[in-house]
Amino acid sequence: MVMKTERDNYRDDRIVMRAVVDAYGSEERAIGWYCYLENELSFPFRARCFSSKATSPLKQDEFYEVVGMADVDDCDHDMYVTTELGGGQLAVPLSQLEPVGEVDDDTREAILDWHYWIAQGYQF
Repeated sequence: MVMKTERDNYRDDRIVMRAVVDAYGSEERAIGWYCYLENELSFPFRARCFSSKATSPLKQDEFYEVVGMADVDDCDHDMYVTTELGGGQLAVPLSQLEPVGEVDDDTREAILDWHYWIAQGYQF
């Protein structure tokens, strides 16, 4: 369970203006988030799994190479990124990953925006 974080008005405003602007339903919010993340994330980047889930193959405290966004059709309930895993590529929840090492500011900020959105209890 994700703990609600302290409200950040600046982050809220950025999310509203850049990710969910003019989104009037869950499908439009999902597409808005997808487009925001696709535009802001610079691939590839290294990430650490900070939280394991029974529905995900990611293991806590392990590192992964994130190589792209998952297909838009897979992101209607959560945001997924593609990582190299087991000799292939697999879509995994961005909500489990935190950027590590040399990651540009826009990538880091967009990932933290997504984590914040989830921690606030917002939904599509």
